[in-house]
Parts: sequence; C-alpha cells; structure tokens
Amino acid sequence: MAATASHRPRTKPPEERRDDLMSAAQDLFLAQGIAATTVEQITSAAGVAKGTFYLYFPTKEDVLVPLGDRYAEQHLAAIKQALAKAPDDWKEWLSAWAKACVGFYLDSIRLHDVLFFARPPTRQGLVDNIVIDHLGELLRAGTEAGAWTIDDPHATAVFLFSGLHGVVDDAYMKDQRVNRARLAARIERLCSSTLGIA
Repeated sequence: MAATASHRPRTKPPEERRDDLMSAAQDLFLAQGIAATTVEQITSAAGVAKGTFYLYFPTKEDVLVPLGDRYAEQHLAAIKQALAKAPDDWKEWLSAWAKACVGFYLDSIRLHDVLFFARPPTRQGLVDNIVIDHLGELLRAGTEAGAWTIDDPHATAVFLFSGLHGVVDDAYMKDQRVNRARLAARIERLCSSTLGIA
C-alpha cells in the first residue's frame, strides 16, 4: 500500500493547477466580488502556496480573461449539445440555438456580469468570440443549403448574438423571473425575420 502511494505524482499537472486556481477565483469573485477577493484567499481555496498563483497569473484581475474564455467554451458546448438533439432541419437548429443561448445566459447571468462587466469591454471582445464564430458557420452552411439568403454570415452572426444579449437583458431588467420559452420564441422570431424565413 505504501509503495503504491509513493508512486503517485506529488503535484498536479500545470493545466490542472491553473484550472483549480481559476475555479477558486471564480467562486470567490461570485461570493464577495473581485475587489474584496485577495490572492491569498484564492490560493487557500485552491490548496496551494500563495507564490504558486504568480506562476500562472500576474494579478487576480488577469484571471478574468481565461475565465471569460472558459465561459465561452461552456456556452458553445451547451449550444452544440442543443443542436445535436434538435431535428435535422435548419429552422429547428435556429430554434435550438436561440433556446440554448437564452437558457445558458440566464443560468449564468451573475457569472457573466462578474466576468465581463468587471473590466471595460473591448470592441474586439464584443464581436470576436467562439460562439459568434460558430453561429457564423451555421449561417454560412444554411446559406449554402438554400435555407436562407444572407450576404455576410459573420456580420449577421454578430448582429444576432448582440441582439440576443440586448433582448435578454431587456427582459431580465423588467422581471428577473423571465419566461424562458416565451423569450426564446421571441428571439427565434427575430432571427427568422432577419434571415427572411417563415
């Protein structure tokens, strides 16, 4: 038994250690805000020495960028999962995209606000992300299949994604108990109208 234990690695791989620090920071940022969170609290929650933090991040604010990237990856995974379950039909895929985006955004709205409103948004950050890229590819493929006609799939994806955020924010500000099905249907109709499909 002791021999087996001695063969275990004593430290986690760097990627896993970085992820632990990110998760600890995210939990603390959500619980008490970024300003009130210290590097020592993050490393204590992650179970590492304080100096370990600086091997991965210069400051606690620098954790926000990879956390934002991870958020986008999780958002895209939720969209892909919804599309995979949808019937093989372009309009159904558009509907699944709208529902998945609404659901993910509302489920994670506090985290979204911590990650993206805690620092000034950049123009690039507002239009350059993997969720928009994925939607652009979906719109391009739909155009090639004759499901809709658009001149610029990427610009249309930026428009739809930004519009979705605006519509969800508007509904959420009016009533935080948002009727998700109704909101998703409204966004689906707006998307269909933009793409010129019935």
